[in-house]
Amino acid sequence: MSTHEQRWIDIGCIEDIPVRGARVVRTPAGCIAVFRTAEDEAFAIDDACPHKAGPLSQGIVHGKSVTCPLHNWVISLENGDAQGADEGSVASYPLKIEGGRLLLDLRRAQDRSAA
Repeated sequence: MSTHEQRWIDIGCIEDIPVRGARVVRTPAGCIAVFRTAEDEAFAIDDACPHKAGPLSQGIVHGKSVTCPLHNWVISLENGDAQGADEGSVASYPLKIEGGRLLLDLRRAQDRSAA
């Protein structure tokens, strides 16, 4: 396997995550929050807000964003960027759904773009 190939890891069923909710996956890369939107899309980002490291997995999911429970920063689930006037970002991770199973690639999305 080349270093540029994705390494998909089965992390469970999408049904295990409540609609507009999240679960935390503990990995060698750290804690990753896996979110499920109202449209049954799934996204994976680091579980620490870029502002004060608030637990994003405990935030409110709306559309394709999550609001940090500590200071109301809004973070894009698609790319991990802070929205509005706030600045900063968290790492996002490739995630796909196959047959209702969530498959995660632990390489950060920015690492993937360099491939």
